[in-house]
Amino acid sequence: MNQIRRWQRILFLSLLSISVLAPLVFVSNRLKTITPVGRREFIEELSNFRYRTSDLRLNAVEHEDGEGLKGPRLILYKDGEEFNSSVSDDKEKTIDLPNIDDGNNHKYSEEKVVDSQLTKLVSDSKDHNLLVNQLGNKTEFKPPLSKGEKNTKVHQSDRATDMKIKEIRDKIIQAKAYLNYAPPGSNSQIVKELRTRMRELERAVGDVTKDKDVSKGALRKLKPLEATLYKASRVFNNCPVIATKLRAMNYNTEELVQAQKNQASYLMHLAARTTPKGQHCLSMRLTSEYFALDPEKRQMSNQEKFNDPSLNHYVVFSDNVLASAVVANSTISSSKEPEKIVFHVVTDSLNYPAISMWFLLNIQSAAAIQIQNIDDMDVLPLDYDQLLMKQNSNDPRFISTLNHARFYLPDIFPGLNKMVLFDHDVVVQRDLSRLWSIDMKGKVVGAVETCKEGEPSFHSMSTFINFSDAWVSGKFSPKTCTWAFGMNLVDLEEWRRRKLTSTYIKYFNMGTKRPLWKAGSLPIGWLTFYRQTIPLDKRWHVMGLGRESGIKTVDIEQAAVIHYDGIMKPWLDIGIDKYKRYWNRHVPFYHSYLQQCNIHA
Repeated sequence: MNQIRRWQRILFLSLLSISVLAPLVFVSNRLKTITPVGRREFIEELSNFRYRTSDLRLNAVEHEDGEGLKGPRLILYKDGEEFNSSVSDDKEKTIDLPNIDDGNNHKYSEEKVVDSQLTKLVSDSKDHNLLVNQLGNKTEFKPPLSKGEKNTKVHQSDRATDMKIKEIRDKIIQAKAYLNYAPPGSNSQIVKELRTRMRELERAVGDVTKDKDVSKGALRKLKPLEATLYKASRVFNNCPVIATKLRAMNYNTEELVQAQKNQASYLMHLAARTTPKGQHCLSMRLTSEYFALDPEKRQMSNQEKFNDPSLNHYVVFSDNVLASAVVANSTISSSKEPEKIVFHVVTDSLNYPAISMWFLLNIQSAAAIQIQNIDDMDVLPLDYDQLLMKQNSNDPRFISTLNHARFYLPDIFPGLNKMVLFDHDVVVQRDLSRLWSIDMKGKVVGAVETCKEGEPSFHSMSTFINFSDAWVSGKFSPKTCTWAFGMNLVDLEEWRRRKLTSTYIKYFNMGTKRPLWKAGSLPIGWLTFYRQTIPLDKRWHVMGLGRESGIKTVDIEQAAVIHYDGIMKPWLDIGIDKYKRYWNRHVPFYHSYLQQCNIHA
């Protein structure tokens, strides 16, 4: 019995030993076929998987057969010809990539055609390595400086500090080009070394964009990559094919950049149409406070001044609490005689309670403030909203009732003779009382002109108005000087005498039936007040703070009114920081409502 048990134990231990040792034997035999370089590469692949994203994107460029690869249009430049002149020259030489049919319904690949053309280009080159290095090291071309523009030493030093990081990026791009040129699945020593050196340098550089942030370790890793690139240039010495790969990579990158730009532009316009969360909160708080007031406490003071034509009247059409507040605050604070100011804010029924409550709480001066609801007036046609919707635009700013209500000024203020019309994205910096002493010379509107080419505010009639229409071309001239809304001196008496509101309604109805101009109030304003404007000095009204226009600081500081025209409004996150301070100085950020709604400078 004991003998049987002993044999059973021996058998059991033997099977257990076999089950433990057998896998080790098989694995050890398998590991013999893996080289030390392969082991390190395998471990590196696992530990650094997050660095593979750029490689995965580059695999979109096809290998060898070029299937799905969208080749660029090749442009040949003459020797000594400058970049900018060659771009603008109508006689530039281009190489089209034709579809060649050999009669058997087999088309030659695009790559072969490019190869044949590029072979002619490099036939005179004795050193193909020089050509490869030139292809890898991209040269940055810059347009010539415009008149009056100075190439300062500051700009030169900025460019100089970026040269090293650009060189590193170029070497990485060159390495990726060689890797994409290598046959798929290639496991040669040069491919492994190139991939390793490239990843080491990528990790060392990271997201650095300035030379001052580049570490010494990154600079040390650049030399090994350069040595490996030299070896690769000796192995992969087919210059035309490499040139094709680089051109394809460049073309695909340009398409990706353009797509990103289009998406960014769409998101910018979308952001311009939305109301920030903080301002929505502010409107809700003010509205609730307004309806909590007794009706007799909702009345504004100094009502006897509202229709006094001897005073200086200003008007703004707005549905934005803070924007209208800044226009009113800046106008009153800049005035030498605020007791002569009557400020009218015209809004809609949705925003009337909030705007009224803001001015009831915060305006304590000798100036008179009147808040009016456009929906309570009988001056607009009953189907006005439906007519505005017929404009060819989905942007609510262009089809807004408040945007077009300015053409009914004489009907909204029947007791007044002259007033200044503001857009709600302006800031007043100087006393405007001298505007009332300007001789209008029988004209209706005083405005700053925008027809001088080369200036940031330049607009032409033909850009916004359809002069291909027979009626438009027969009645108006495309060379007529344009002008800007934003700050306008308006003679209401002359307006009524010329019946320009009826002219506006006539033109507007015509525009709803066929495309005569772009949506918005500016083009139809040019036609309604055609030859009825008088130019004002440009210092009265400086535009361009709502877009990247390159306005000089001295022009902004000297302007009586600055205008944030464009989509980058100062109350939005997309506003331009360097211009926001002129608007922020008139916003009471210390106010409890603003702090509770998280509205900060």
